[in-house]
Amino acid sequence: MGSGGGFQDQSGLPNAPGPDASQNEISFVKAAFNVQYNWIALAGFGALALVSGTVVPLILAGGLELMYLATVSQNSRFQRLVRSWKFAEEQQAREQKLGDMLRQLPSDMQSRYINLAQVCGSIRSNYSQLSSTSQIFVQQMDSRLQGLLNGYARLLNAAAQQRQYLKTSDSDSIKKEIAALQQRLSQDPPRVQEINKKRIEILGKRVEKYQKILENRQVVDAQCSAVEDVLQLVRDQSVTMRDPQQVSDQLANLVHDVEQTEQTVQQVEAIFSNLAPDMEGIMQDVSSPSSSNTSSPQRTRIGS
Repeated sequence: MGSGGGFQDQSGLPNAPGPDASQNEISFVKAAFNVQYNWIALAGFGALALVSGTVVPLILAGGLELMYLATVSQNSRFQRLVRSWKFAEEQQAREQKLGDMLRQLPSDMQSRYINLAQVCGSIRSNYSQLSSTSQIFVQQMDSRLQGLLNGYARLLNAAAQQRQYLKTSDSDSIKKEIAALQQRLSQDPPRVQEINKKRIEILGKRVEKYQKILENRQVVDAQCSAVEDVLQLVRDQSVTMRDPQQVSDQLANLVHDVEQTEQTVQQVEAIFSNLAPDMEGIMQDVSSPSSSNTSSPQRTRIGS
C-alpha cells in the first residue's frame, strides 16, 4: 500500500498498483469465508471425507463453518480488519486511476506535476523533524498536500482536454459559415431554408461551446498557477516557519479554491452534455420523413 500520492517510478509519476476494488459495500460473511485459513480447514475436512469414505467429516465441517461465519463476521476487530482491506483496495484504485490519468497528459504537464510533487516532498521533509506534539498538525498538512496534488492533477487533465479541443476548433471559421448561411438563406428553396436554419442553430451552439471552454481554460490555467505559487511559498516558509497549523490553514484555503474550480469545470461539462438531447432533436427534424417527399436538396455538412 502506498501513500495517497501513489508509488512513483523513475519518471516521477505514480505507478499503477494492484487491481481495482470491485465492491462498494462490504460483506463481512463473504470476507470471513474467503480467509485463507478457512479454505485450508475446508480442504482438510474434504480430504478426510475422501480418506474415510464417509460424509461425517463434511457434516461436521458444515456445522463448524456456519458457527465460524456467524461468529467471526460479527466480531468488531475482524470488521475493522476487513474495512482496512477495503480501504487499501480503494486506495489502490485511486492511485491507479491517478497514474493512468497522468500518463495521458502531454509531457509539459507531466513535468509540471512532477515538479509540484517534489515541492510537496520538500515541505513534508522540512516539517517531519518537528516535535511529537506538532505531528497531528503535520499529518493534517500532509493530507491536505495530497488532496491538492490530486486536485491539481485533475485540473491538468481538464486543461489538456480543453487545449486539444481548442486546437481542433476554429470559432472564426464557424462564424463565417454562419454568416454565409444567413446571407443566402432568403434565396434558398423553403426546404433548404429549413435545413440551413437548423445548421445555423447547431453552429451557434458550437460557437457558444468554444467561448465557454476558452473562458474555462483560462480559469483552470490560473488556478493551476495559483496552486504552484502557494505551494512554492509554503516550501520557502517551511525553512523558517515552525508552526504546521498555520501552514495547514493556508493549505485548507487553497484546497477550497481548487474544489471550486473543479466544480466550475464540471458545471461547464454538464451544460454541454445537456445539449445532446437538443442536438438529437435537431437531427431528427432534419432527417424527418417530410424531407424524403421532396426533391433531394443540396447535401449539407454538419460540423462535429
